[in-house]
Amino acid sequence: MKNRYNLIKLLSLLIISTLFSGCYERFPLDQDLTRTQNTFFDQDSVTVKFPAIIKDKITVFAMVYTHCPDICPMTTHNMFLVEEKLPANIKGQVKFVVISFDPNRDSPAVLKKFAEIRELNFNNWTLLSGSEKNTNEVMLKFGIKAIPADSSYDENGELSYNVIHTDRISLIDQEGRLRSNYKGSTANIETILEDIKYLSNQ
Repeated sequence: MKNRYNLIKLLSLLIISTLFSGCYERFPLDQDLTRTQNTFFDQDSVTVKFPAIIKDKITVFAMVYTHCPDICPMTTHNMFLVEEKLPANIKGQVKFVVISFDPNRDSPAVLKKFAEIRELNFNNWTLLSGSEKNTNEVMLKFGIKAIPADSSYDENGELSYNVIHTDRISLIDQEGRLRSNYKGSTANIETILEDIKYLSNQ
């Protein structure tokens, strides 16, 4: 009887170990993003706290800037494709958030225009702009780098520049934990969708 009990106990431990191992292999990242909150303005100039605004949502997240000639539009489009292909039964569980790392040029109005041109649905999408301090703190939290380069002045005498930056889409779970990163401009849409589906069943 004792040997049978020990065998059952051992099998239970093996099953639990396998479950936790599988979760870790799928999502090697497990970073709590909720310990600090940063203030931003959304596309309607409403003050919000991040990541408080994603509470209880699965979130597809990226940092971009609207003057970007290539990577950022591709990243945003990939996020749009993820939203478009989400199954109807989990669409309401998922939020899409973009923060500009170029707040000096990307005002809420500029971000709103950026979104409208791309036909982003503001019921599911939030675009944020804030102070350099808050922006830098979020960049540090996500390990994102952005360095201004190729500065020049346009015909109106305004400073113009491109930004060399990290190319990334991130997935955040319902508890505000960073779970996975993908290369934003060339992300595998199906991989992100499968990861979202997995989180929605937790």
